[in-house]
Amino acid sequence: MNRDSSTLVTEDLTLQIFQRQEHGISRKDISENALKVLYRLNKAGFDAYLVGGGVRDLLLNKQPKDFDIATNATPEEIKKLFRNCRLIGRRFRLAHILFGRDVIEVATFRGHHADAKPSVQNKQQIASQNQEGMLLRDNVYGTIDEDAERRDFTINALYYSIKDFSVSDYANGVHDLENRIIRLIGDPETRYREDPVRMLRAVRFAAKLDMTIESKTAEPIYGLATLLQDIPPARLFEESLKLLQSGNGLATYKLLREYNLFQQLFPLLSEHFTEDHSSQTELMIEHILAATDKRILDEKRVNPAFMYAAMLWYPMVTRAEEISITSGLSYYDAFMVASNDVLDEQVKSIAIPRRFTTTVRDIWQQQMRFSRRSGKRAFKMLEHPKFRAAYDFLEMRGNFESADIAELASWWNEFQSADRNRRSKMVQKINDEGGQRRPRRRRPQRRKKPQVKSSS
Repeated sequence: MNRDSSTLVTEDLTLQIFQRQEHGISRKDISENALKVLYRLNKAGFDAYLVGGGVRDLLLNKQPKDFDIATNATPEEIKKLFRNCRLIGRRFRLAHILFGRDVIEVATFRGHHADAKPSVQNKQQIASQNQEGMLLRDNVYGTIDEDAERRDFTINALYYSIKDFSVSDYANGVHDLENRIIRLIGDPETRYREDPVRMLRAVRFAAKLDMTIESKTAEPIYGLATLLQDIPPARLFEESLKLLQSGNGLATYKLLREYNLFQQLFPLLSEHFTEDHSSQTELMIEHILAATDKRILDEKRVNPAFMYAAMLWYPMVTRAEEISITSGLSYYDAFMVASNDVLDEQVKSIAIPRRFTTTVRDIWQQQMRFSRRSGKRAFKMLEHPKFRAAYDFLEMRGNFESADIAELASWWNEFQSADRNRRSKMVQKINDEGGQRRPRRRRPQRRKKPQVKSSS
């Protein structure tokens, strides 16, 4: 990018403005719906900028996943301009402009908390923090300069103007992009305390963009990692998907482990961690994340339930064995209890939705049934709606468990691809090897009491 851009020094940040000919962003690379929103806001007399990750990715010659917009219009003013708008959020009041399944997020410029004085017209302009410094509510509106100071990382304090097609760089973000550095704006500890999720974002950007976290930005993370325990589990579920199912899951996991962050998200898993990363749990985590990254690279669908089922499998099995020994329950019953216990504990940290925990249970429970192949059981298994996911899980287990599991997976692989006649022969062989099925015990029929005829 051309370094002859004009420069303006503000109180805390140095603003560099790159004119259209000085950067590589073209409107043809911006989504049509984002352009519609930008143009309408601008036509209505408001400032409108493509901001943050969209600008960052375009400057890196990457295709942005999302196009977010910042403006000096309030959420209520935005809603008046767009019939397809809905306002969301308490902590951050945002406008979502809906174009079918495409959502363009529009945020009003944020201001500084200390200067916040709620007006009669806009009682939403409120900021509040808890004792640890975390922002509980943050609807203080301000100028673009203040908004830039409130941004988390320098590489996200970039604004593309639809008015003159210039890029405003408020925090030397272009320099950090070129040098592949993740750097927080402001004092790192204060910024992490305001929003502990920024620690996760630092790691996610470093892994995603193949960048290095600047030393002062990295230094407080390990010690402040436990602040994530104060974040609502529902928010951490969304963050976990961004971290682990965006195509860089394995690299992100390794960084999260290094900074003591993964342990806060999955406390159950951390109990199974070893110094050399060699436990079955750790091997399974690395395997499933590498497989997920490959599926995303190949543009295949990924199911969060399958990932969670794999990651939590060995902690659940360990728990089942412990319950079986201490309670005297059969292993099957202990397995069912452990399944519920492990998921109930995990959702306290990450609120995995019920539609996914139900699938996790289905996948786990089918593992107990794969060895039961006699009679009609094998045929019934094929009809189960989660058979394919459960089979894939069984096959994956074959990489880490006994040869019997790999052998069982091989049998099911052949069975599901065979014709009806071949399947019957395979099941018959199982029946013969296991001996004749014991005949069902019939209930003894009750003797009818003889009717006593009454004498007339």
